[in-house]
Amino acid sequence: MALTEQLRQELDELVRNYPDKRAALIPFLHRCQEELGGWISPEVMEDCAEYFGLEPVEIYGVASFYPMFRLRPIGRHVVSVCRNISCDLRGADEIVQRACAVTSARVGESSDDGRFYLETVECQGACADAPMMVVDGTYHENLESDDVERILGGLE
Repeated sequence: MALTEQLRQELDELVRNYPDKRAALIPFLHRCQEELGGWISPEVMEDCAEYFGLEPVEIYGVASFYPMFRLRPIGRHVVSVCRNISCDLRGADEIVQRACAVTSARVGESSDDGRFYLETVECQGACADAPMMVVDGTYHENLESDDVERILGGLE
């Protein structure tokens, strides 16, 4: 069993908020990813399938469709650089290049030391303050390339 007893209790509580138990799947996958190392393992998908009365491939279909779910282990810090048009026009490419240099990770991969996972994402809703990146859920806006080293350099 990949799901801890605490997560199972949370799931029991969560499903009470929905008219159909299956509607709690996406919020619960978020919770599993948060709690179980930043990704959704095949074992977690199997446990969720059993709980929700689905086939594991159906859980995989949901988890693989949405870009916010990770299906493999990632670095401790998630660095997401926006590549939508506003950010691109205001220097996102330079931010991505600098993030690659600072983290030693390529886009879509984790750094060899396991500290960083670097990705590009679509619009994060901060177009007026482009370019921007999200680091571990915190927005950093109006970036210049030197800001990337300042922000990422202090993370353990």
